[in-house]
Amino acid sequence: MSAIRTNTYGQPIGPAVPDWQPRSAPPRTPIEGRYVHIEPLEVRHAADLYAAFAQSPDGRDWTYLFDDRPESLEACTAYVTRLTQATDQLHHALLDRATGRAVGTSALMRIERAHGSIELGYVAYAPALQRSRAATEAVYLFMRRVFDELGYRRFEWKCDSLNAPSRVAATRYGFQFEGIFRQAIVTKGRSRDTAWFSVIDTEWPKLKRAFEAWLDPVNFTEAGLQRESLVTVRERLG
Repeated sequence: MSAIRTNTYGQPIGPAVPDWQPRSAPPRTPIEGRYVHIEPLEVRHAADLYAAFAQSPDGRDWTYLFDDRPESLEACTAYVTRLTQATDQLHHALLDRATGRAVGTSALMRIERAHGSIELGYVAYAPALQRSRAATEAVYLFMRRVFDELGYRRFEWKCDSLNAPSRVAATRYGFQFEGIFRQAIVTKGRSRDTAWFSVIDTEWPKLKRAFEAWLDPVNFTEAGLQRESLVTVRERLG
């Protein structure tokens, strides 16, 4: 462990960040993966998304999201249109490489270029994407863009503290739990405590190796079952 730095008053201060410069904004360009294709969200994705979201028997996947599931094509088109018009968030469509159809969305948001921090939010996965290789690859591809391409220092994941599946997913992906922001926001007429998770740049190389090893086709049987879990791969690689 490095020695604690102090200033001229003998007070402890954080590590130096030599030659730091604000980072560029995320580009509006596609990200290509083996199982998923990510591209900026457009209104033309609304029909695919409506059909994909409608495969769920009810709206429980949206309980902890800021919006309810669109229950008609018109509502989904209005929802997607609103997301595309956001000026402080970059929303993406996630397309299944096997079908070419949009099956989910995610956004890069809370983009703090001056500090090198960015959040992955508005994660809405249709049943076809949930618990799939494509879903995991999408998170990996966003991390790769944020850390490798753009040089950010911090990648965040936040969710309703009561959203157990989201908290499990964050831990599986390698995010570190940081705590609960009590009564952080009011949404859908109720108070929400927010759970915060993050990955920082020094943790990324290890996580990257684990993601790539897990996503390798050799890690899956002919039936598509994983041979090793992502957590097991990460522990094995050390």
